[in-house]
Amino acid sequence: MQSNGVRPYGPVVIDIENITKHYVMGDETVHALRGVSLQIRRNEYLAIMGPSGSGKSTLMNMLGCLDTPSSGHYLFNGKDVSAMNDDELAAIRNHEIGFVFQTFNLLPRSTSLRNVELPLIYAGIDPETREHKAAQTLRDVGLGDRMYHKPNELSGGQRQRVAIARALVNDPSIILADEPTGNLDSKTGEEIMLLLENLYQRGNTIILVTHEPDIARHARRVVHLRDGLIESDDLAQMVDSESLAYTSR
Repeated sequence: MQSNGVRPYGPVVIDIENITKHYVMGDETVHALRGVSLQIRRNEYLAIMGPSGSGKSTLMNMLGCLDTPSSGHYLFNGKDVSAMNDDELAAIRNHEIGFVFQTFNLLPRSTSLRNVELPLIYAGIDPETREHKAAQTLRDVGLGDRMYHKPNELSGGQRQRVAIARALVNDPSIILADEPTGNLDSKTGEEIMLLLENLYQRGNTIILVTHEPDIARHARRVVHLRDGLIESDDLAQMVDSESLAYTSR
């Protein structure tokens, strides 16, 4: 674990208690999550790890308000997510959380600029403002010279940077990154992780889902899932490292 560069943490922004999720597939009931409780504070850098089928992607969808639990409680900034209507959930997804996916999820026929503008269009921002903001966000991720290129004209790393710019354009406090380096070579993957590190140092909360230990090492806290349960949470080690970092100054 890295103990250098640890930021002081803020209040609890995500608080889930005894979350379960099951799916009915034919005659079989799949228990993806079996009672997960987790608190995440503002300005944390958390990695969620686990083998295939452990429930990590299901948990990511819960945290991002993309899916609802079968049972349990989820408080986002102290508010009960289960009591929110569709518009309130959409507002959280569009303003509070930025999503980065392994497969980039870019519109293939649209330019980088247009892809990054999308969340601003949904938010009802006027064309001039959204174009200016999208262009600046692309510059911030090092793609100022690729604004009018379409995804098939970009490298994998550049496509992921466009996806990160799209996640950032509404100034969310939380970045949810699901296997963000999964389709990239190791060198490009490290560049993307450096970009996420810079976002963390700027004050963003980073929640990273990965099955790769080398990627998880960038986080300051690692939660391991297995069979829909939290197997381990190295919060204690993270706190000890943080205390050492500050008491040594």
